[in-house]
Amino acid sequence: MPHQPCVYILASRPHGALYIGVTRDIAMRVWLHKQGKASWHTAKYNIKRLVWLEHSPTMPDAIALEKRLKNWHRAWKIELIEKSNPRWHDLYETLNA
Repeated sequence: MPHQPCVYILASRPHGALYIGVTRDIAMRVWLHKQGKASWHTAKYNIKRLVWLEHSPTMPDAIALEKRLKNWHRAWKIELIEKSNPRWHDLYETLNA
């Protein structure tokens, strides 16, 4: 399922800086973030921990969800993360499991 559209949230640390993105290849995209090659923002603020993701049936659906999440209040984003990942574990290792 590596090429299914996906919306994701990265964090620098629990309750730290957040980044919301969308991709068709979540494993590759997060790897690029971890290498500091995907976004100047994530590289500058050391945002490398994958803390939340949701697959979408189509890329337009994923883009629409990404836009909605970017407009949310920070507290809502944190609540969303903590519903499925209360300890803010890096989910990257689970992508290829």
